[in-house]
Amino acid sequence: MDQSCHPRLSGPRKQADASGGGTGRRAFLGGLLAGGLALPRIASAQAVDPTIGHALYGASAAGQAPDMSVDQINPAQDARRNISSFRGLDWRDFYPTPGKGVILADVTSRTLHFWSGDENTYLVFPSSIPVSEELTKRGKTEVVRKAERPSWTPTPSMRERDPTLPQRVEGGAADNPLGVYALYLSWPAYLIHGTHNTRKIGRKSSSGCYGLYNEHIARLYPLVEVGTQVTIF
Repeated sequence: MDQSCHPRLSGPRKQADASGGGTGRRAFLGGLLAGGLALPRIASAQAVDPTIGHALYGASAAGQAPDMSVDQINPAQDARRNISSFRGLDWRDFYPTPGKGVILADVTSRTLHFWSGDENTYLVFPSSIPVSEELTKRGKTEVVRKAERPSWTPTPSMRERDPTLPQRVEGGAADNPLGVYALYLSWPAYLIHGTHNTRKIGRKSSSGCYGLYNEHIARLYPLVEVGTQVTIF
């Protein structure tokens, strides 16, 4: 069935993979500020970020996540969007054994953590999160299915909010919001998936799912087994 998703000791451990972390982004933004590089001009009809009410720089096409807001350029403007909210996690705080593997989706830090069942692999990636608390489902679930080039069908509630949404988007299409791979959870219509719209990552930008950069979901996908334990908190 097509699923829908739209616009946080013992045994050996290895060093956490930093490829999905935010250090590089902080350094990049810090360089912008320190170097005095000109910021993009604010659009003539100035928009605001709907999640926090800050002014936006740049413009975005209909249906896409907004561009950078002032707090992303200067994170001190709003602690709720500060990337320093990242926190380290341990699967042992959630499960007695790693089983086939563990995924922890940390809504506060907007990160997704993965441990393989043998504990030899630990990865952490930035992710998108739901746009509101109402759409945020927390608790324990598991991966029940995997799909490459998943198709996308908007749920009835999505179509009610936006009647212009298509009935279905085939897998691999440029406008498919599920990207190149999807991990389906036991909760209907909740997924972990890739996205072609990179501006969604690290933002409140989904209707309940957790999106990763396509290159990150491509790295994660072959490592995740059906039956992998998942906690969203």
